[in-house]
Amino acid sequence: MKYVTYRRVSTKEQGRSGHGLDGQQRDIDLYLQNYSEAPYVVNGEFVEVDSGTNNNRVEFNKAIALSKKENAILLVTKLDRLSRKVSFIASLMDDKNLQIKVCSMPHADNFQLHIYAALAEQEREFISMRTKAGLAAAKSKGIKLGGLRDKTNARNKAKKREADVFAKKVWVVVGPMFENGLNYTQISKRLSSIGMKTFTGKEFSVQAVKNIIGRMNT
Repeated sequence: MKYVTYRRVSTKEQGRSGHGLDGQQRDIDLYLQNYSEAPYVVNGEFVEVDSGTNNNRVEFNKAIALSKKENAILLVTKLDRLSRKVSFIASLMDDKNLQIKVCSMPHADNFQLHIYAALAEQEREFISMRTKAGLAAAKSKGIKLGGLRDKTNARNKAKKREADVFAKKVWVVVGPMFENGLNYTQISKRLSSIGMKTFTGKEFSVQAVKNIIGRMNT
């Protein structure tokens, strides 16, 4: 099985610091170890700092060209690494000479990926409208938006610090499992079997495990 991997972040700051890129590489490694047919080989790795709204990216075009040339699967961590425009993603799915796999949806076929892209675009549009409506309503009531943001930011930072401390404690158990090659599902089941709870007191889901690992690897 042959692959070409593509990782993308949207800002130069993310590109310089490695934030986002390291996490994407981790997810690619997890996919290859847990979902790929063996043996496999990575024929090319492409990294880019550019917006997902730009569909004419240099490294992305190189990744597509190499995937077609080598008859390899183009592997990305999330669908929005390809593009944020559903029409462009649809054109990629319709290309008979291009194979695409998404780490976060390892079993999804092209049709399912197309549907997911359409739903994600609708959700982004709705969130944007809801945010604008909320800001307009707050402004009409004379609420100082800057003050609200300051309080919210302070509250979010405090929660993040608490979650980081919790992640370090849990890592004593989660770390060895992750380093020994267990996937998110296997780790969540083991944590639940021994009665461990999340920061909010709930059972460990796959996403909760992924969040812990993400905090400890950024």
